[in-house]
Amino acid sequence: MDKYTYIANAHGDYIDELYKAYQQDPESVDFGWRKFFEGFEFSTVYGENGQETAEGIAAPAEGTVAGGISDKEVAVRNLIHAYRTRGHLRSKTNPVRDRKDRKAHLELSEFGLSDKDLDTVFQVGEEIGIGAATLRDIEGALKKIYEGSIGFEYMYIRDPEVLEWFKQKVERDSLNFNPGIEYKKRILSKLNEAVVFENFLHTKFLGQKRFSLEGGETTIPALDAIIDKGSELGVEEVVIGMAHRGRLNVLANIMGKTYEQIFSEFEGTAVPDLTMGDGDVKYHMGYSSEVITPSGKKVNLKLAPNPSHLEAVNPVVEGFVRAKIDTMYGKDADKILPILIHGDAAVAGQGIVYEVTQMANLEGYNTGGTIHFVINNQVGFTTDFEDARSAIYCTDVAKIIDAPVLHVNGDDPEAVVFAMRMAMEYRQRYNNDIFIDMVCYRRHGHNESDEPKFTQPQLYNLISKHANPREVYNKTLISRGEVDAELAQNMDKEFRMLLQDRLDMVKQKPLPYNYQVMEKEWQELRRSTAEDFNQSPETGISAEAIEAVGKALTNLPQGFKPLKQIEKLIKERKDMFFETKQLNWAAGELLAYGSILLDGKIVRFSGQDVQRGTFSHRHAVLHDAVTSAPYNNLNYITENQGSFEIYNSLLSEYGVLGFEFGYAMANPNALVIWEAQFGDFANGAQVMIDQFISSTESKWQRMNGLVMLLPHGYEGQGPEHSNARPERFLQLAAENNMFVTYITTPANLFHFMRRQLALPFRKPAVNMSPKSLLRHPMVVSPVQDFMTGGFREVIGDALAPAKSVKKVLLCSGKVYFDLLEEQQKSGRKDVAIIRMEQLAPFPKVQLEAELSKYKNAKVYWVQEEPENMGAWTYILRIMRNGVEDVIARKASASPATGYLKVHAKEQQELIARAFAI
Repeated sequence: MDKYTYIANAHGDYIDELYKAYQQDPESVDFGWRKFFEGFEFSTVYGENGQETAEGIAAPAEGTVAGGISDKEVAVRNLIHAYRTRGHLRSKTNPVRDRKDRKAHLELSEFGLSDKDLDTVFQVGEEIGIGAATLRDIEGALKKIYEGSIGFEYMYIRDPEVLEWFKQKVERDSLNFNPGIEYKKRILSKLNEAVVFENFLHTKFLGQKRFSLEGGETTIPALDAIIDKGSELGVEEVVIGMAHRGRLNVLANIMGKTYEQIFSEFEGTAVPDLTMGDGDVKYHMGYSSEVITPSGKKVNLKLAPNPSHLEAVNPVVEGFVRAKIDTMYGKDADKILPILIHGDAAVAGQGIVYEVTQMANLEGYNTGGTIHFVINNQVGFTTDFEDARSAIYCTDVAKIIDAPVLHVNGDDPEAVVFAMRMAMEYRQRYNNDIFIDMVCYRRHGHNESDEPKFTQPQLYNLISKHANPREVYNKTLISRGEVDAELAQNMDKEFRMLLQDRLDMVKQKPLPYNYQVMEKEWQELRRSTAEDFNQSPETGISAEAIEAVGKALTNLPQGFKPLKQIEKLIKERKDMFFETKQLNWAAGELLAYGSILLDGKIVRFSGQDVQRGTFSHRHAVLHDAVTSAPYNNLNYITENQGSFEIYNSLLSEYGVLGFEFGYAMANPNALVIWEAQFGDFANGAQVMIDQFISSTESKWQRMNGLVMLLPHGYEGQGPEHSNARPERFLQLAAENNMFVTYITTPANLFHFMRRQLALPFRKPAVNMSPKSLLRHPMVVSPVQDFMTGGFREVIGDALAPAKSVKKVLLCSGKVYFDLLEEQQKSGRKDVAIIRMEQLAPFPKVQLEAELSKYKNAKVYWVQEEPENMGAWTYILRIMRNGVEDVIARKASASPATGYLKVHAKEQQELIARAFAI
């Protein structure tokens, strides 16, 4: 009996102990055992036919253990447990071919039972709700429940209450689900719409890529069912993230986008607003609509824009939903639902799925539970599922958060609808993720011009002969009897009329749409113009505001016991704000956030260790030395302030950056920040940077004000902790798409942060942030600098007289302080040093204003990075003949040396060369 022997041969002593525990306190044992012992005691009092025995106690049966429970009763209970645990391995979920034998070990013989026991009555039938029953009936019921069109995978759930609720739904509700005639009509009409759409495309746009849903059309009634059930349970908004397969069908038949709107894009006759970009292909763009569900409720639907990078949209959807929960829905996650639609190959293969699943129940990233719907085609492009994963199921990632999985046959729409409705109930009740794995097929190749028989000839021979889900459901209804048969015939006529209407291009009326509060806030903003970047807006604040934030940062609640180092920190803060009036980096940064909170706006900040800060500078959240209780100073400035939401993230870059991008995509009036532990690690999120952040306005027609803080600078920490790859961001910078900065003063950082929300448009901003400069004695700003002015894109030289200057050293970031030290030490009046605090959009006007002071001077670009990295190639491309040459480390494959002495020597030579050249 292989590795499952221990289940079949449950130890008598163990059961005896359980029974004794039950007799002392029934609540102390598992619910299933409790019911089992209740049944056993009933049988000992009332005997086999329910008649009370003369002594009130039945004689023990032959071969009994544990005070009278027979071995066979225990064996049948083990059989039930095995079906619950492994029955899904035998479920009939595959519509086109037999499932692989996954060794479910469910034969009677494996439990010490045989055909001779089939007509024996067992009390344990109570366990599955059929009362005392013969083994034949118990086994029949188990097969019906667990070997049907749905494979229920849930026994790993560790919360007893959740497990019991799920068990009851599976063993009671799934058997009794029989939708009324109106509901069947709804299912069939949604299947009709799905098939009509694909037929229309196949007829009108033969050979064009459309990533059809054919084979998986049951997706449409599935989504329809979950939106309807959700609306009954209080959902007001649904946000969907999905890849390209079936996207156009979802737009038409779930979102209500008219054929005319979709196909004008198909034929290229639509005129999008290209003033700010290039757009993307039709099966990538996002959409919003407002629908009325069958139960009469209004639901706002959103389909997020997505790239071809599969699953990349997942964290974006989650962040978008979280922003709505925080601002629009009063922290009530039950009012908004994220649905992520996956492909089987992608959900198993893409690491971002694991990252997002791991975020699900974290305080900073929870969205009340996500519905994961897998359109399981059993193939990824040309790769068989056996080559696409080691796991039995593509959804095995669900187990890391105890999320149940319902594997369901895509050719059984009623089963799919049951699974979706049950998933919705579960989500609203327990606010956890749940996965629905709809096993179907892909009728064509990866796209319509691709030949799948090259790689899956056997499978595609089966598929070519297989009727579509609509025809399958039609036949099922007809075979059931008159009412269903009549319905099928009438719906068939409707189907043909609908298809003809579409082919004849009969006009559809677009759905009306009411803009939400946050959408109206976006509408108040405008697109940027080139002139907007010639000068940053005034972003100073009042002395009263500075004082209010300063007080909040230096006050601790009564009874709070800080560490000695924190006492010292609080004293330093008091000195800076109220005595010396000189703020360091941390104080300037926290003042920026506090001032935005005073404007009534949210500041959301996440990343690895951001509450304290990687370099122990920020201390935005303090902890009591005795209780570890946290205290977030900036949430206690004044009564009507905005909320400071700062979260230490899980150890993920890609997922967390995507989440914050989504958050900023929803709320234009939140300052949203992601900080990398070191800038070097940001390339773990390169997909998000390339596909969403840098191209958000051009490709998706969506503005976004996300801030990325990337610690950068050469301090001898080696090749993994020196370089945030500014050259990559500068290569992506074009058409004024994003700010790329390398800020060197606390006041400038303050104005940079405030500028994000002060501009009449939104742009992503990437700052190469400091490490050693956090505590550099020269990196301080007087309080006065926070009260006036705005962000300074370029900071000129304050030492060299303009008439004496023969050479200008143009630089950005930390290297400025090394150059300044040399300039002062050697008393060089003929060399001016200009800092470029902003590199993109290139501050042409501001830089020319500084350079014009030095008419005949030669201009050199100085950088710490190797010549093939840093800003040099960008500067050369933009300034061309305006710059003589570069002073940098030699071109290198690796960003930095791993030896501190070599680093120091390189840095010294670089500075000497800058002044000698």
